[in-house]
Amino acid sequence: QVQLVESGGALVQPGGSLRLSCAASGFSFRTYGMSWYRQAPGKEREWVASISGTGVVIANYAGSVKGRFTISRDNAKNTVYLQMNSLKPEDTAVYYCYAARNHMDFWGKGTLVTVSS
Repeated sequence: QVQLVESGGALVQPGGSLRLSCAASGFSFRTYGMSWYRQAPGKEREWVASISGTGVVIANYAGSVKGRFTISRDNAKNTVYLQMNSLKPEDTAVYYCYAARNHMDFWGKGTLVTVSS
């Protein structure tokens, strides 16, 4: 069965750092593009970052996180990461892992990140 399990969410202070992990299983991980999305209470889910699968590695970021967040993947571990630095209160949200290849896609259940003093 396909599984995407996020971990690493926590309560952190503004300006702090956190690294999220998403462990994948049940599908050919390395052939899928991977993304992170987030959803704050009362707001729509928004795209945060993506990294390509097989081929030239390309990473893209939402303007709100560019320069602060870094997405990466370790295909040997079937894991995608999101390194978050210089965190702001507006980064508070449930962060979701997402896998996609052609017309197949999968979502994780999310991990909560709270940025507050």
